[in-house]
Amino acid sequence: MEYKKLFNPKPVQAFKLRKAVGTAKGDVGDYSIYVYNDDAVLAVNVALATGRPLLVRGPSGGGKSSLALNVANVLNRRYYEKVISSRTQAQDLLWEIDHLRRLQDAQTQTLKSDYRPYVNPGVFWWAFDRQSALSQRNIAVPHASEGPEPGENINQPEAVVLLDEIDKADPDVPNNLLVPLGSQCFRVDETGELVSARKSPLVFLTTNEERQLPVAFLRRCVELKLKDLTEDDLVKIGQAHFSTADPALLKKVAELILNQSVDGVAPSAAEYLDTTRACLELEIDPDAAIWKDLSKITVWKHGRKSRRSM
Repeated sequence: MEYKKLFNPKPVQAFKLRKAVGTAKGDVGDYSIYVYNDDAVLAVNVALATGRPLLVRGPSGGGKSSLALNVANVLNRRYYEKVISSRTQAQDLLWEIDHLRRLQDAQTQTLKSDYRPYVNPGVFWWAFDRQSALSQRNIAVPHASEGPEPGENINQPEAVVLLDEIDKADPDVPNNLLVPLGSQCFRVDETGELVSARKSPLVFLTTNEERQLPVAFLRRCVELKLKDLTEDDLVKIGQAHFSTADPALLKKVAELILNQSVDGVAPSAAEYLDTTRACLELEIDPDAAIWKDLSKITVWKHGRKSRRSM
């Protein structure tokens, strides 16, 4: 696919994360690993070219969230993320008021005369203007400069923001983000401070299709729909995560979990990786009798059925 690429990753990109978690053998918790295809690369390039948020659709465990983190590493950008819940409000993504601290200060008669000591920057404040966010955090939280900043690659000028599972939010949330995302600025109501983007961030949104997103919001996004993974796709992912594993085992696991599916929902990359990791760590041969019990634990759950269990 020939075109000018603003984003041009290798087929497989792996990065060591700043905030490493997990040390188990074969665990990739310390790494951002992604196996790219042409559709994903084009979608990221379109988002960069248009300045629009990229909405990534697909089933849970399909690599939607890891795409954003990996793109941030490929582009060498700061990375911030927020997992959305039913309680999330649009303002929480811009700034939050620490009402508990205000109440405690009021009870101890140390309430400050203005709101600035109680305003905490949200992910878009960090992404728009890191220096302003740092200054505000240090006002709101004593000795905050000694703590970690909530992101990766924090010294880079441009940013990537992930709003994970945006479909869990009330429909007003994405609509209320249209103005700050479109204008690349917002004003903090309690202090009057105007926060403007020094560099426009690349915004990723993920959805598991649990709730329909507002049409007005969808029209302002570009979209990537993750396809069901083929056997070859799964094997490539397995090779990226388990470089020393026997290729025959990776292929056999992929073949078994795909061929057994009868409910119309293909196993996710995460389920394939869990199954493969279990085979490697526990030295389980996919041809062994215990395979049936293993696959029930890692794949055929939450009502799924395999041909062998029917």
